[in-house]
Amino acid sequence: MWQEDPTYEPPFPLGNGHLATVLPALSRRVEGPDYLRRSLETPDGDFLDLDLALGGNDRAVVLCHGLEGSAARPYMRGMARHLRARGWDVVAMNYRGCGGRPNRLPGSYHSGATGDLDLVVRHVAAKGYGRVALAGFSLGGNLALQYAGERGAGGLPPQLRAVAAVSAPCDLAESSARMELPANRLYKANFFRDFARKVELKAQMFPHAHDWQRFGRLRTFREFDHHFTAPLHGFESADDYYRRCSCLGRLDGITLPSLLLSAQDDPFLGPNCFPWDAAGRNPKLRILAPKHGGHVGFATRGKGGVFFSEKIVADFFDTFA
Repeated sequence: MWQEDPTYEPPFPLGNGHLATVLPALSRRVEGPDYLRRSLETPDGDFLDLDLALGGNDRAVVLCHGLEGSAARPYMRGMARHLRARGWDVVAMNYRGCGGRPNRLPGSYHSGATGDLDLVVRHVAAKGYGRVALAGFSLGGNLALQYAGERGAGGLPPQLRAVAAVSAPCDLAESSARMELPANRLYKANFFRDFARKVELKAQMFPHAHDWQRFGRLRTFREFDHHFTAPLHGFESADDYYRRCSCLGRLDGITLPSLLLSAQDDPFLGPNCFPWDAAGRNPKLRILAPKHGGHVGFATRGKGGVFFSEKIVADFFDTFA
């Protein structure tokens, strides 16, 4: 069950934030769960691919992945596997264009796409589950907290009982700036390779919908968000996008038991991503900030391959959802 201050001791050599981030992402192999793919149509004519891990339970968790991720990522599969073992059905959301096939519109997803998330949560609730919980990683963690905070008590399905976020960039502007640090250049290069593939595909599908050629002149995350994320999703600028979609400004509105688990050595997060003041004002928000863990890391040795973050989130949901 839930412990208010659980301890995390990283296995060697994962006491370094970069190694704790990279090694699990590269080396972890998660067997199962077996996903069942379903697609959900959106009101604007697009679709979302959902990967289901079902066991006939009366409660379900919606999972949200990180930037350029999918339901197939090891951290998503690991969380889904552990939650299934703990008696939860799982609905792993793939954002627009992240399920292995391109979406139908020039835009795709972003850190504040709470309309899509609300559609999925309500879809799951309508399946007859008495209790629903929501968990997100990195961008998905910001999305989950943003959703809970902006909707408040009156705008959420009554079946939704608790929210958890792992390694959430609560201040998007701050995290965007941190990605430009020399120590993070390899992460940035990896993300930009993913961006380039999707921009090339969108340029083929919608050649006149945007100035796709500009991508080759971009050098920073802020420039990408200013020239691509913002205009393709209805924001005036990168600053407007960061301001409106950072969950940091929404945490006071959270009315459900909510957990933020982030490591102090996370290379993507700055001080604003540890919102202690907001947690002090809002008793519904709990923050766990172990000294180590990296970004979406929290690996453990042994214990059936269950990571620290997976046990913590499952314990939180079993107690509060």
